[in-house]
Amino acid sequence: MSVFDLLQRPAGKATIAHRIEAVLREDILHGTLAPGSRLNLDSLRTQMDVGLSPLREAVTRLVAEGLIEVAAQKGYTVAPISLANLNEVSALRVELEPYALRKSIENGGLDWEADVMGALHRLNKTDRIPGDPGSLSEWESANNAFHLTLIKRCDMPLLLKIHHSLVSMNDRYRHIYLKAVRIQREVIEEHTAIAEAAVARQADRAASLLTGHIERSTNNLRHLIAAALPKDAS
Repeated sequence: MSVFDLLQRPAGKATIAHRIEAVLREDILHGTLAPGSRLNLDSLRTQMDVGLSPLREAVTRLVAEGLIEVAAQKGYTVAPISLANLNEVSALRVELEPYALRKSIENGGLDWEADVMGALHRLNKTDRIPGDPGSLSEWESANNAFHLTLIKRCDMPLLLKIHHSLVSMNDRYRHIYLKAVRIQREVIEEHTAIAEAAVARQADRAASLLTGHIERSTNNLRHLIAAALPKDAS
């Protein structure tokens, strides 16, 4: 979807700044805006045919999300990628996400259970086809929705905000390096086991399975990235 398509949507649906933010996020997550590249706001403003004020607002939000960095005298740059950053993102998810899941199991009712199993069904019915950007995005969206549904009843807005930022940073590695990887059966089995343990109120098992899932996924991604990154980027 182009920025033109987004900007032509009815004004009530979202502000122009939110639409610009969505386009920039998509370009960053998929590597169209390369990690470490400088962002010239005047050039972006001309390219997108938007005002400087909503563009700055969109960029500021992405700075808060960790996808763009800003430094005095240097302006804005797309956040670089590295194994160290991936490891930090994974370590934080391993600490926060299972904790949030435990809280969701405590707080969630039947509606939450139904939402979890519904998100699992959607995810397991969504294929990820190598070389098909549409299917890749659809699967990643379903995957993120599943993980969020698991923890949403932690009822801790700050934790959920931090989690959203971590997922966005993790997604960039996934979008760039998993383009040629099809979903494996073990991923479906892991998601199913986590969901079933969660709705069965088996908090220890669910948290342990989620931890192992995050660690295994990161380890697989780490091997792909290590082979592609320059030596000094690790």
